[in-house]
Amino acid sequence: MSIADILARAAATFGDRVAVVDGDRSFTYAELAARSGSLARALALRGLGRGERIAILAENSHEFVEAYFAAAAAAAILVPVNTRLTAREIRRILGDSGARALIVSPPFSDLAQEATGGGPGIEHVLLTGGAGRDGYEAALAEAPGAYLPSPVDEDAVAHLYYTSGTTGDPKGVMLTHRNVCVHARWAIDELGLSARDVWGHFAPMFHLADAWATFAITEVGGRHVMCGRFDAGEALSLVERQRITTSNLIPTMLAMMCGRDDLAGRDLASLRVILSGGAPIAIGLVRRIVERLRCDYVQTYGMTETSPYLTVSLLAPHLEALPFEERLRIKARTGRPFGGVELKIVDDDGSPVPPDDRSVGEILVRGPTVTPGYWNNPVATAAAFSDGWLRTGDLAVIDAEGYVNIVDRRKDMILTGGENVYSTEVESALFEHPAVLEAAAFGLPDPTWGEIVAAAIVLAPGTSLDEAGIFEHCKPRLAGFKTPRRVFFVDALPKTGSGKISKKELRSMFGGRGEPDAT
Repeated sequence: MSIADILARAAATFGDRVAVVDGDRSFTYAELAARSGSLARALALRGLGRGERIAILAENSHEFVEAYFAAAAAAAILVPVNTRLTAREIRRILGDSGARALIVSPPFSDLAQEATGGGPGIEHVLLTGGAGRDGYEAALAEAPGAYLPSPVDEDAVAHLYYTSGTTGDPKGVMLTHRNVCVHARWAIDELGLSARDVWGHFAPMFHLADAWATFAITEVGGRHVMCGRFDAGEALSLVERQRITTSNLIPTMLAMMCGRDDLAGRDLASLRVILSGGAPIAIGLVRRIVERLRCDYVQTYGMTETSPYLTVSLLAPHLEALPFEERLRIKARTGRPFGGVELKIVDDDGSPVPPDDRSVGEILVRGPTVTPGYWNNPVATAAAFSDGWLRTGDLAVIDAEGYVNIVDRRKDMILTGGENVYSTEVESALFEHPAVLEAAAFGLPDPTWGEIVAAAIVLAPGTSLDEAGIFEHCKPRLAGFKTPRRVFFVDALPKTGSGKISKKELRSMFGGRGEPDAT
């Protein structure tokens, strides 16, 4: 069971089938395997093989797919790097991982040069589209031959994904060949993936929200369609031109796609199911996805540490007969356990909470898709686990059907006047306003209440709204102590590389802005 074997089987079974479409370039599975094999040999010629770390700083592209499989074929470890980080942050990741090679796409060549200059570490840089020996295509040309993966233990580390390192030391999440391959097979079974599927790589491939599909779609002989930089209009055009059937996007991306005026005239008949994750989703947006994109919808929840999916909001057969609005409500929930994941929700004493959809506890998980730990960080690894269970830090409830719903991150829960306020409840109420495109609720220090509820809001294009309008909107929807006392209208919310809203940065941005309004 190795990642490299996935491509070897696909090349043998689906050799003449188109594997990747990237702009005006496309490659069959046979060609993808040959190119990945050449890259693996090119790395070996540079002294990079078993156990070596190879970083990649690139937009979504066929080279990213090739790197995932080439590193596996060489028994090396791929380190996908968040392109939204600063040079200083990237330098720390390269140093911590001990990477000796870096694959870079042209938009990030200056960033890579700044990150790698002035110190030891990176010895080899391959620039996609570049010329000379350091050019990616030249490196492949000097190492032709068949795709011959090196044997590798299934519990060997295959990837290092670094947690967002904007503050503190980034942690390298280790994923093994077993982690990745088991997740791919579970995803195939759960989502009914097949050779007929065409995956749109809209979310960044340096993050597992999209990267998992590299392996699952290849396993079934489906097609990968690349979108280098997300744009709602271009994404929809790719769906039309390439007959994309499925993808995973964050709610903000979906809101932008569903909000376009030209949507009704587009041919989106190929879409089978859209997944989303990385942030809670409002029922209203789920309704717009189903009605405007005219496809099924599945909410997902997971972590980098779990390869990533832990739950999916797929409906059990007996729930399919429920009224439309009730089905939407379930689809907007966090979902039931994914594949063979073992999941439980426990209170502060470690006892399982009752399945009453009210009692809140922390999600704990274990199974073959869970990381063995953090790279060279036994302290962080030990802190993440309790009796063999990974502590997610997410607070949730569970209902009688076994469907989980996250109410907050433990660190993001707001404690105001002795009352717990879960930010997802506040955000759900805010999202009901048609002018709200994005919203984040968070706590700010207050001398009287300990904390107050604050909200940062991005308005939909062409709309207007003020603080008084938000207060009026929330009155019938939220208790007084849950209603935001401060509202900040912003052009964009700070996000991590995976598209998740950074509550920590919001608290930092607005923590010093005076006293709360007397409302």
